[in-house]
Formats: sequence, structure tokens, C-alpha cells
Amino acid sequence: MPKGSPELTNARKEEIINACEELYKTMSFKEITIKEIGETTSFTRTSIYNYFQTKEEIFLALLQREYELWVADLNGIMEKNAALSKDGFADKLARSLEKRKQLLKIMSMNHYDMESSSRPERLAEFKVAYGESLNTVMRCLEQYFPDMPVSDKQQFLYTFFPFMFGIYPYTVVNEKQRTAMEEAGVNYVFMTIYEITYNCAKCLLKD
Repeated sequence: MPKGSPELTNARKEEIINACEELYKTMSFKEITIKEIGETTSFTRTSIYNYFQTKEEIFLALLQREYELWVADLNGIMEKNAALSKDGFADKLARSLEKRKQLLKIMSMNHYDMESSSRPERLAEFKVAYGESLNTVMRCLEQYFPDMPVSDKQQFLYTFFPFMFGIYPYTVVNEKQRTAMEEAGVNYVFMTIYEITYNCAKCLLKD
């Protein structure tokens, strides 16, 4: 890590993450390289290696930021809504993820390889944010459904979080994919991020 103030270090990390995020709007994960990211920052490409050693580390940092933003949204829901019905919570939860399309998009990639290609310290930083998202959803369940058995709350988490990995590919399809489904005769109902998330949450909250 280069010498400098923590503020400068964090600012440069954010610039690298922002550059990656911007490229990801028009390019695939496979197409994006450290060189591509470096060309859109204000410092040399080789300087990126002072902060991130692999492209996967940069994407993991972007995913970490998305988790942190989602946690902030969930905390905002709890602050503004002292009580919610099952339907109301499912609605708020679905709308919180509807805003986090980037989170869902990155999650749909090969998560295992992304983590495997990151240094332990970077992976630990990410896991802190991921763990906080689990804890925050649990706090939501505790606030809105205090009579819900602990085992049911845990089951909600262990079902909903793996489900999140499939939200993006199930709701965002291109014309090639849509045509292939039609030609294959697959009777598939296309849903929005909100619809599929709301339906899942409602099912998990049933008595």
C-alpha cells in the first residue's frame, strides 16, 4: 500500500471502484480488465495494484459497497416503519432490492471464483458487509415478527439469501435469451425484480 493519508487511499479506492462500475454498465465481467479500468482513472494503471491485486478484488469491493447500501436501505425501513404486516414487509424488502440492481447483477456472476481470486484481507472486508446484511434482515424479522420462532427466522435467511443469487438472471433477459426460450417451447413467466422478490418473501412468511 502506498504512503499517504487514509483519505487519499479511500478516495483512490473509490475512484477505481467507480471506474469498474461505470464500465460494467456497457461491458461484461469477462471483457473488463485492469487495463480498461486504469484508463478511466486519474492515475496510472500500475497504481491500481497498490490497492487491488486482481480484477476480482475490485468487483468484490463493488459488491461490498452494494451490500452496505442495501443495509442502509433496510435500516431506513426500520426507522420509518415501527410495525409492518407480512405483506408490508415483503413489499418493502422487494422495493429495497429493486433499487439494488447492481448488487443482484454482480451476485449472479461466478461468486466462488471472485472470492477465490481475492486476498484473505479483502475477502474478510467483504464478509463483514455480507454478514451485516444477514444481521440486518434478521433484525427486521425480529422487529416486525417478534412471535415468529427463531428457527423460522433462520429458515427465512437461509432460503432468501441463496434465492437472491438467481433474481437477476431470472428477471433481466436479452432478446436472444427470450427468443431461445420461445423457440424451445419453455412456458416461462417473465417477472420483474420486485415481483419475484415480493412473491418469495410472501411465501417464506406464510404461517
